[in-house]
Amino acid sequence: MRPTTRRLLFVAVIMLAGCGAPPSAPALTVGTSADPETTLLADIYAAGLRYYGSTVAVTTSVDPVAALDDASVSVVPGFTGRLLERFEPGSAARSASQVYRAMVGALPEGVGAGDYAPAAEDKTALAVTATTAAAWGSRDLTALLGHCAGLSVGTVVGRSHPPSVGGCSLPAAREYRDAATMFDALRAGAITAAWTGSAEPAVPNGVVVLVDRKPTLIPAQNVVALYRRNELNQMQLRAINEIAGVLDTAALVDMLRQVTAGADPRSVAEAWLMANPLGH
Repeated sequence: MRPTTRRLLFVAVIMLAGCGAPPSAPALTVGTSADPETTLLADIYAAGLRYYGSTVAVTTSVDPVAALDDASVSVVPGFTGRLLERFEPGSAARSASQVYRAMVGALPEGVGAGDYAPAAEDKTALAVTATTAAAWGSRDLTALLGHCAGLSVGTVVGRSHPPSVGGCSLPAAREYRDAATMFDALRAGAITAAWTGSAEPAVPNGVVVLVDRKPTLIPAQNVVALYRRNELNQMQLRAINEIAGVLDTAALVDMLRQVTAGADPRSVAEAWLMANPLGH
């Protein structure tokens, strides 16, 4: 075979090999606010995207959801109920599936949602002392409805919560600088109940988080990721949806404890993913 023919054959083989190779995953930016919980979620989703070969950066902004509009970020994790309240304030949806469907229907054009995590939530919740729960005869949220009169409620500054639960209109909440101070006030009897979340990492002994069983009284808050449509490839969408299938509240609480104790969120997220690999 002449040298020129060999060179042409070599070039043809390289071109065919290139055509058969899978395309490289485009680089993505995951947006988060400065809040430790949303930062952790951003690092969890970033770790999942890297697991399937994407180059990913995590960036912090005041309003990461708004950053989806200007294309400065491609993925933003959050919670279904809070996102629904942003896009459709006052929605009557309560259960996990209802809230997710209503949220998807309210998303702006060009924004999609991955699967929600049915086992991972940080739902707004009320906590009482174990003594109060025993006096009420229940650890269910419905017990509150029979003791509505005379309630005093506390909350952490900046935490949002509903103005009523079922038919019980609650008084204005007394504000505390942090959860530890609020729980101290609860145990001291200064307040009857305290607004918290189902993924609160620092519920002290002697405090009970009331369970919101069916019929659901407070809107669901399941982990979910929004993304810019037509920017993610099939493997990136797979990563987002598989995170939703693996993450649960217990793992989220454990990781939040580590982060609030000073651990690096990215390292915590990657260690969790190593112990819970995707695709299994």
